[in-house]
Amino acid sequence: MPLKKGKSKKTISKNISEFHKGKTFAKTAKKFGKAKANKQAIAVALSTARKSGKKKKKYDMYERTRKSVFGLNK
Repeated sequence: MPLKKGKSKKTISKNISEFHKGKTFAKTAKKFGKAKANKQAIAVALSTARKSGKKKKKYDMYERTRKSVFGLNK
């Protein structure tokens, strides 16, 4: 089954569990081990979550500092 689109924790969790049931997980676990297969399942689920929806502006940790220093927060 195809993975569902969405960024919520519930959707990501369902995508991970769906990936665990598939043939790809079984083949990866057999070849590389269960730990690597689990990491791959998480990576695939997060990747689909990133691809779905609008792109958000990245958080700039220094933005507040620059605004207060240069007086831009008025």
